[in-house]
Amino acid sequence: MIYVTRDLLTVLRERAASEDPDEVNIRLSATPAGEFEADLGLDPETPVVTHFTLPSVGSSVSSVFGVDLGAPAGEGSARFLSHPDGFLGVSRTDDLAAVVIVAVPPYDDDAVAAFDRAGDGVELAVVDAAPPSESVPE
Repeated sequence: MIYVTRDLLTVLRERAASEDPDEVNIRLSATPAGEFEADLGLDPETPVVTHFTLPSVGSSVSSVFGVDLGAPAGEGSARFLSHPDGFLGVSRTDDLAAVVIVAVPPYDDDAVAAFDRAGDGVELAVVDAAPPSESVPE
């Protein structure tokens, strides 16, 4: 089972709808359930997908050197993809990750599914909780 916060999933679906007919491909990151202020009823080590990294972050270095510096080390084990053609699955041309969340038109709650790297369906559970507050060290 894959857990994702409702707010993140809403933002991702809205982004997919606004970019249609172009595809969206976004790296996602998770936060352990134990780091949330609210008790999610999950094992504290269970990852909950909470954040995304904009596709343009680190792209100049990647373009020149082929090294992806857009995500912190150890982050980005999930990916969000939109398929404007309506294919609710993982294709051979998709960028893969351990977990892939795919959305198709009309980009509503019923038009989203999760898959593992092999393209097998995985249950997607939406969590109604905000991730822990973060701040940038001064």
